[in-house]
Amino acid sequence: MSELVTGEAVALELRPARLPSRALAVLLDLVAAMAVYVAVTIVLVTSTASLDEAAQTALSIATFVLVLVGAPIAVETLSHGRSLGKMACGLRVVRDDGGPIRFRHALVRGLIGVIEILMTFGVVACIASFVSARGRRLGDVFAGTLVVRERIPVARTGFVPPPPPWLAGRFSGLDLSAVPDGLWLAVRQYLTRMQQLDPQVGWSMAERLASDLAERTGAPVPQGVPPAAYLAAIVQERQARESRRAFGSGSASSPDPAGEGPPGVYAAPAAYGAPAADVPPVVAPGAASESPGGRRPVEAPEMQEVPEGDRPGTGFVPPA
Repeated sequence: MSELVTGEAVALELRPARLPSRALAVLLDLVAAMAVYVAVTIVLVTSTASLDEAAQTALSIATFVLVLVGAPIAVETLSHGRSLGKMACGLRVVRDDGGPIRFRHALVRGLIGVIEILMTFGVVACIASFVSARGRRLGDVFAGTLVVRERIPVARTGFVPPPPPWLAGRFSGLDLSAVPDGLWLAVRQYLTRMQQLDPQVGWSMAERLASDLAERTGAPVPQGVPPAAYLAAIVQERQARESRRAFGSGSASSPDPAGEGPPGVYAAPAAYGAPAADVPPVVAPGAASESPGGRRPVEAPEMQEVPEGDRPGTGFVPPA
């Protein structure tokens, strides 16, 4: 990726086109231009057979200039840097600041391209592209342009496994303002790739990231909570806060208790032997079952329906 700075001091990350894709685009453009040139030459030869030799020579030179030089300049100007070969290869010519090119940029590129591409069979252009850090030929250097890739393969974003249901909302009171963006990025990258790591290596990385995160937030990792689950819960809390800030408190939905990650995601490796979390089970309101330890879980009070005739008058009528 190449970082270009616009006139408004905005940094743009663009991927410059390298020599293979640019050579293929130039080859397609030359094939199309030569086909048009041969067709136009045949038509001119048959229609100007009665002219003298000097007139025929002048017409052939004018045809060469118009078809092989003027036509590419006109196409790049009208299409804002996309010729036939560049469209096929997913390339575009832009200015150094990332903006679209104009006629003067296409004119300079076309005139210098006659020397470094047509007259030298592309040798000068290849050498200049190899030497340049961004793959620019001499025409791009003098015109102040750059050939970039438009079609970039989209990388698949990693799936961040959700925390266990009994950790949802447990860290809602933490102060996350002191956590730097670099640590958030490291935590997210670990959560998306922890299934690809060795269990012991992943556990040690999770412990180190959890200790760094606990140091920034001022709250230690709860006893019995796996470090990976702690990281996932903190990340989910941050995402919930960002959603409430962006869409309002009503749009941020509460975490789904059934949205558990794959089995064994946060389990400790056998070498560490981390104890399981001793967390009381969540019991639905009205449930009469007892816990395995003989302790009866606290039940939520049930709402009693008040008859409509016994309700006190408030002076307000509910909407239909």
